[in-house]
Amino acid sequence: MPTPFQFVLGVAGLVGLGVLFVFVRRLVRAWITFRGTRVVVCPENREMVAVRVDAGHAAFSAPQGRPDLRLESCTRWPEKAGCGQECLGQIESAPESCLLRNILADWYQGKGCAFCGREFHAIHWHDHRPGLLAPGGAVVAWDDFEPEQIVDVLVTHKPVCWDCRVAESFRREHPELVTDRPQRLGPPPSMA
Repeated sequence: MPTPFQFVLGVAGLVGLGVLFVFVRRLVRAWITFRGTRVVVCPENREMVAVRVDAGHAAFSAPQGRPDLRLESCTRWPEKAGCGQECLGQIESAPESCLLRNILADWYQGKGCAFCGREFHAIHWHDHRPGLLAPGGAVVAWDDFEPEQIVDVLVTHKPVCWDCRVAESFRREHPELVTDRPQRLGPPPSMA
């Protein structure tokens, strides 16, 4: 049977673990919410800019209440590094909708690949990134563009699935290694 002191100590330990759990949960949630490149409209010149929030600072300030946001980088820096960072209001009001990967995922969602017609569903950004078909017919990757160009790119380019991006890039880079065969209609010949 525990003594009253041991009982109080046990309850205090459980309360302490609960507080620690809430602290860590808020910290992790803020870090996940505010990491990544975002595209916002610069209040000063009304142009699209790419920014990164200091997710570490936001995470460590979150357990005390609302996360304190500040920019880690901006495409207008270093020239405008001393700005008032008014664009943070856009991020605070809609942190998910200005996140670059979410903008792109929403654009791809439900569209069909320009080559094979396969419909896009969930995008796997870490290993099977889709590409784009430029107006001139070249297949390009997202790495070829600056994040602040996203709006213009989405208007002029067509979606390309990862499989077709790899195949068409290979076709353009090594045409001597590719053999085009006419498309077969109907069932494949039997292998008897």
